Amino acid sequence: MIWLYRLLFVPAMLLAAPYYLWRMRRRGGYRRHFTQRFGVTPPMPPKTSGVPRVWLQAVSVGEILALGPLLHGLRTAGAEIYLTTTTSTGYTEARGRYAPLVLALGYFPTDFWLFSRRAWAAVQPDLIVLMESERWPEHLAQARARGVPVVCVNARLSDRSHRRLRRARPLAGLFFGGITRVLAASAQDAERFRELGVPAQRVMLTGSLKLDVEIPLLADTEKMRLRAALGLPPAGLVLLGSSTWPGEETALLQALAAARGRGLAVSLLLVPRHAERRDEIRPVLERSGLRFHFRLTGDATGEVDVAVGDTTGELRKFTQLADLVFVGKSLAPHDGGQTPVEAAILGRPLLHGPRMGNFREITRALDAAGAAREVEHASALVAAAVELLGDLARRDHMAAAARAWTEASRGATVRTLEVLATELAARQTAATIAAK
Repeated sequence: MIWLYRLLFVPAMLLAAPYYLWRMRRRGGYRRHFTQRFGVTPPMPPKTSGVPRVWLQAVSVGEILALGPLLHGLRTAGAEIYLTTTTSTGYTEARGRYAPLVLALGYFPTDFWLFSRRAWAAVQPDLIVLMESERWPEHLAQARARGVPVVCVNARLSDRSHRRLRRARPLAGLFFGGITRVLAASAQDAERFRELGVPAQRVMLTGSLKLDVEIPLLADTEKMRLRAALGLPPAGLVLLGSSTWPGEETALLQALAAARGRGLAVSLLLVPRHAERRDEIRPVLERSGLRFHFRLTGDATGEVDVAVGDTTGELRKFTQLADLVFVGKSLAPHDGGQTPVEAAILGRPLLHGPRMGNFREITRALDAAGAAREVEHASALVAAAVELLGDLARRDHMAAAARAWTEASRGATVRTLEVLATELAARQTAATIAAK
């Protein structure tokens, strides 16, 4: 099957290239280190005897942010780490956060035989770690050919990926065949991997790494400075649209108007999932007649009704200003949902739509704990937002429930590191035997 993949990859890549080149240009930041897409790696020293080398791939910002405790654990264990990412925003975030922790930082090579083999020859890893949904057939084939273990951590299967692989079961082997262990983020994910043919003994439920992340808290003075920089009034409530998608900004503007119509002092903070949507959001704000400010343009010169956080890597800071959070990509026609985890860690009451398939078990748990509430559609979002913004006691109850649920759900990092240590030990034992 891998040879069929290799044969079909080139025409498929040529067909898809215009779209991906357009998207790269739109998002920006891809020109630098572009040759790494073709298997060129950044300079790194020769391997040191007895020191395991781990190649860790995390696609974008969300996965990069979740890596902190795992990276520290691997470094403490004595491993050297080659960290790769796929997006320019992920690369920038990784460079700013983890440069002292890693041997080198690069872009993941395009999953073509020649490019992948070239990168593998340069890196020579002892262990491959793939974050969440990263499962590349050629990358797995290179690991299998070299006898290198592959561990998928925080592993998940979205509703869409699950449906597609169920319809094309023969292809599942391409994406799972070379995987040594699957460390699932939820029980549902674990069951889906087993259903698609991953042997049960290779699948382990470890929980979500994102729940182990320690988020630096802003001091009150820092919050006030950030509010002023965004143009938010020094007092009053803040409704946050977290990682919003098209149409959801309009619903949140309606919620803002309805809350103010009830006499509530509320401002809106919008953080679109893709910052480049700022040119799409601007006309919506202009039609609303409200005062607004885009973070990317610098500090606000006065107070506004709506602030737009169109920057990368600041959502954690913005969330600390919020009194109520709506989780984006959860209202129709969108599907999958963005993560509610960081808002829960920070003890913020949550609203979300019904389409949270990527975080279904987490969302159900938050709902059951009383930390979050589902809203079926835009008008229900407006009604729930107005109700909660006007009910401090209810918001405090939800916030406490979020913090309690978070504390009870931690521990994925320790469980993950135990498995990685076992796989590295097995790899070293096999290498010692082969050398004899």
